[in-house]
Amino acid sequence: MSRRYFGTDGIRGTVGSEPITPDFMLRLGHAVGRVLRRDAARPTVLIGKDTRISGYMIESALEAGFASAGVGVLLTGPLPTPGVAYLTRALRLDLGIVISASHNAYPDNGVKFFSPRGEKLPDDWEHAVEAALDEPPQWVDAAALGRAQRLEDARGRYIEFCKSTVPHSLSLRGMKIVIDAAHGAAYHVAPDVFHELGAEVVTIGCSPDGININDGVGATAPQALVEAVARQRADYGIALDGDADRLQFVDASGRLFNGDELLYVMATDRLAQGRTVPGVVGTLMTNMAVELALHERGIPLVRAKVGDRYVLEELVARDWQLGGEGSGHLLALDRHTTGDGIVSALQVLMAVRRGGTTLAGLLQGVELFPQTLINVRLPSLAGWQDNPVLARRRDSVEAELGHGGRVLIRASGTEPVLRVMVESADGVLGRRLAESLAEAARG
Repeated sequence: MSRRYFGTDGIRGTVGSEPITPDFMLRLGHAVGRVLRRDAARPTVLIGKDTRISGYMIESALEAGFASAGVGVLLTGPLPTPGVAYLTRALRLDLGIVISASHNAYPDNGVKFFSPRGEKLPDDWEHAVEAALDEPPQWVDAAALGRAQRLEDARGRYIEFCKSTVPHSLSLRGMKIVIDAAHGAAYHVAPDVFHELGAEVVTIGCSPDGININDGVGATAPQALVEAVARQRADYGIALDGDADRLQFVDASGRLFNGDELLYVMATDRLAQGRTVPGVVGTLMTNMAVELALHERGIPLVRAKVGDRYVLEELVARDWQLGGEGSGHLLALDRHTTGDGIVSALQVLMAVRRGGTTLAGLLQGVELFPQTLINVRLPSLAGWQDNPVLARRRDSVEAELGHGGRVLIRASGTEPVLRVMVESADGVLGRRLAESLAEAARG
């Protein structure tokens, strides 16, 4: 079944355009409430948000919708997405809701949901909500209305949870770390976590005003962090995105480490501790150099579709623990049920501590392959897989690359564009072969 409102990570769009309008959010809250009441007489949900000015409007509308369906609401105020997932599970609630558009700019916003176990919900649940949106409302009477209250200690509870994911015997004393919270949901959480674990903390991107979220700071704009680390002569810098479920790392030399490299560090750290790592999950875009390096350590890598949701599904299906994307969405299911930028950063820093070296030292010998990506716009994507010229050219390119590279050709899901990617240890060769494939696709 196709979905009208839900995408790969909840519902998202531009504020003021459906579905990100107050009237739709009221209907959404009511519909979700009715779905919840099929299994619970008096459900309670948790609502958290990032720092966008539109979060207040959406929060109020959802709250009214839930109350009208007889559902109680706990409000956390600004809190990272993984914090909402954790508290939903810890408090044994019926649903967790996050109001956020993640790494997007402030004119966008969205809503995503977590199950009572702090996990993303299945497609069937989303279909049930969309069906309920088409039904006439069924307002409960006054005595059955849901109540709303603020969860005053949400921030402190989540800070303690983050700290609990690392051994008590390990600390960050002697480290100077710059924290960039993207003026987002972690602005009043992340600095305290790293400080309380012993680090000297300097902050940027921790002064939200409702419209500056992800604006020139955070995981999508790491240059601000690179400059701050150099200016402060810090050991490391950590940049989160607006809802703090992904991160970027910078070291004292200004080197940026992407999610593929950090995933390798987390996996090999577990090996160094004598733990079994049956495999890790990446995506179609995971750098081949990391795949080969993991293979040399006896760790297979399985590729899921692009998107942390698909990485999570593959991990659960295989009963594995570690996965992630180059964008910095990292999953450590032995630590949390969902991607968590703060928890993942702590895992990396503890690997550095245990290894007695630097982050660059832990990645010695792992050189990322250059990736050349060309977007080929076509009149239509219909039949592109049956293009004989492209098929022959691809066979030729793969033969030339051998074991030193790979080809990925995939269709965009939103526009008539074919994405052609060639990855090769030889960047010049990769560029030439990618252009050759793009030419064949156009012909």
